[in-house]
Amino acid sequence: MKPIIGIECSTEPDPSDARTQGTLSLNWNYADAVANAGGVPLLIPPQADPAEIVRILDGWLIPGGDDIDPREYGKSDHPNQLLLNPARYRLERAIYERIPSDLPRFGICYGCQFLNVMRGGSLLQHLPEVVGHEGHHSGELQTYCVEPGTRLAGIVGPGSIEGKSYHHQGIDRLGHGLRASSFHEDGTIEAIESELPFELAVQWHPERTLDDPTSQHLFEAFVDAARQYGERRRLIEVGR
Repeated sequence: MKPIIGIECSTEPDPSDARTQGTLSLNWNYADAVANAGGVPLLIPPQADPAEIVRILDGWLIPGGDDIDPREYGKSDHPNQLLLNPARYRLERAIYERIPSDLPRFGICYGCQFLNVMRGGSLLQHLPEVVGHEGHHSGELQTYCVEPGTRLAGIVGPGSIEGKSYHHQGIDRLGHGLRASSFHEDGTIEAIESELPFELAVQWHPERTLDDPTSQHLFEAFVDAARQYGERRRLIEVGR
């Protein structure tokens, strides 16, 4: 069976619109990347019951999005922040609190920041103030150093990896149990991972460079981990 990969939708509620009440959206290439790697993308709206969602997932992809409320990591508002709709964050937090430790999870951009905050880490609220340039928010192709001996290095190989970056925030204090597995030359942390069977997150957007084999390898490794998790889960359910 193909593994079920949950992906949150972005939310734009609009109660003034009597026809739609707002919209849910997800960039096409996230679903494409999962499907091409052999998974079944399942879009999750904020109205979903987190307990029921966790029950059916084989993997969890946390996509890009706007900024986490800084109060979630002990900081105050910043003039450059663009806050995420709280309904999405509440659902993601509820899912995080319920998922088994061995359920594979893969964060991208906001998803990387979310996983760090969930483990007690904090964020740099506006990277240009720290690194002195806008390059991380420009979408330009960047090169990132991959730390040897990490899960990331095991997937994409040692040395470096290229990716397109669209984030104005970044990792500040690492969350408990996390390690940095990739850096930009200016010192910005570009990937994090943990000791769990598959918990990996990157600040760049591999779904936007799917013609690059290393980007494909990231999704393939994630979906393969989800497939193995699903097989284990079904064996346990059959044995009950």
